[in-house]
Amino acid sequence: MAISLQKGQKVDLTKTNPGLKKVLVGLGWDTNKYDGGKDFDLDSSAFLLGSTGKVTADTDFVFYNNPKNANGSVVHTGDNRTGEGEGDDEQLTVELASVPAEVEKISFCITIHDAAARSQNFGQVSNAFVRIVNEETNEELIRYDLGEDFSVETAIVVAELYRHAGEWKFSAVGSGYQNGLEGLVRDFGLAVS
Repeated sequence: MAISLQKGQKVDLTKTNPGLKKVLVGLGWDTNKYDGGKDFDLDSSAFLLGSTGKVTADTDFVFYNNPKNANGSVVHTGDNRTGEGEGDDEQLTVELASVPAEVEKISFCITIHDAAARSQNFGQVSNAFVRIVNEETNEELIRYDLGEDFSVETAIVVAELYRHAGEWKFSAVGSGYQNGLEGLVRDFGLAVS
């Protein structure tokens, strides 16, 4: 049975699941029906961060246009442009033992594509979640439901996988940004063009 977390909680991932090799990170959401008539396109991404809390290369930003990091240990499985249907809307996989040693943390984010132009924000999104699944057994290990804590934000750092004392841990972050993907990219050390 999956461990259900609240914002700010942390839990051991590999210590409590010995032999865990590869995880699927599933992100999902629903958009409210009173959204102003424009389509919503939410996107998931991952930032592979070094000891400074920044990416060390452009390839450490994994998203639909850069679907894997340099060694292929973190992979974005594809862009869902509508969010229709049940379950995960987008997924990333992480091969834990293959993540480069200099990567101390992987931040998983959801952003709203063209949020400003479409006058959209996370106040119009509900049922957002992240879950960690053991890819080998398809068992859901961890789930974090974000709740309705956001109103004007256009990007959210949902959760993090991070290394501590040789083990991987999971942190339920739930931190919102008003300046969307551009703000995330800048804060994680990439140039905004």
